[in-house]
Amino acid sequence: MNKSELINAMAEKANLTKVQAKAALEAFVATTEEALKKKDKLSLIGFGTFSVLDRKARVGHNPANGKKINIPAKKVVKFKPGSAFAKMK
Repeated sequence: MNKSELINAMAEKANLTKVQAKAALEAFVATTEEALKKKDKLSLIGFGTFSVLDRKARVGHNPANGKKINIPAKKVVKFKPGSAFAKMK
């Protein structure tokens, strides 16, 4: 599912116009991004939790030629699925 398909599905399920659904989705994404930039966690019970982790710098290997490369430290977003997803089969 891509963004436009998600907007269409949200509009249909929430009885919103596509414009309203798009605004809601963009507000959710912006709010989530702001929270994660502040290193806050975003927990949605039953859905999951978004958080930010700090990855340390490390040495890796280029799979094409086997040479060592330095991988810099960076922040990554982690998503831990909630119980509803854990039970999905």
